[in-house]
Amino acid sequence: MPVASILLLLAVWQGAALAIGGRLLPGPLPVADALLREAQSGALFHHMGATLLRVLAAFALAMSIGVGLGLPMGRSPFIDRLFGPWLVFSLNLPALVVIVLAYVWFGLTEAAAIGAVAVNKIPNTVVLVRAGARAIDEGLIDMARVYRLSPADRLRHVLLPQLTPTIAAAARSGLALIWKIVLVVELLGRSDGVGFQINLLFQTFDVAGILAYTIAFVAVVQLLEYGVLQPVERHCQRWRRLPAEA
Repeated sequence: MPVASILLLLAVWQGAALAIGGRLLPGPLPVADALLREAQSGALFHHMGATLLRVLAAFALAMSIGVGLGLPMGRSPFIDRLFGPWLVFSLNLPALVVIVLAYVWFGLTEAAAIGAVAVNKIPNTVVLVRAGARAIDEGLIDMARVYRLSPADRLRHVLLPQLTPTIAAAARSGLALIWKIVLVVELLGRSDGVGFQINLLFQTFDVAGILAYTIAFVAVVQLLEYGVLQPVERHCQRWRRLPAEA
């Protein structure tokens, strides 16, 4: 993000804080002070680490299952018709219901928390991957059959490269959705994490602390976007640039 854009955001934030009042909307400096205070005490890193581990575990589970289900549904009309109603039902199932039922059925455990988050994200991944699988170039599929590629080679060299933009979009939306659901999971049934800490700060009306934890985790997600997701996406799509470079 350009420096000018960040400065404009800070200026708008400060102006809104002056207009609304520092108690309801602290300005950038009080939030930065709260962030530094939490970091010095070690609480910020402890709770951020707990939340990040849950986010990554749920993300890996949701993406692997979502891609594994979305690809055959997009390539096979029979499978799509068979499991399509299940998908629609899952998409409209409230996240809060899934979280509460997971805690009721499996207890207030880490596995129940991560599983509930993953279940909420899987349908969205399936929908995106299914749409991408339907748009795959059938000419390349026919070429793979002519050259008698094995199913594994067909998946690796024909299907997955064309699905890279779709999977990348699912990954980005997945991170954005998963960490929000993880906060609800932590608020309802965990003894650590950003969601747990925000609940405590809410009880004391510490708005600066709430914003400090929010900004800290958004910054971590941005680092994952620019440091992991974008480089991996560029690497997976390097084959698209080969003809032009040649």
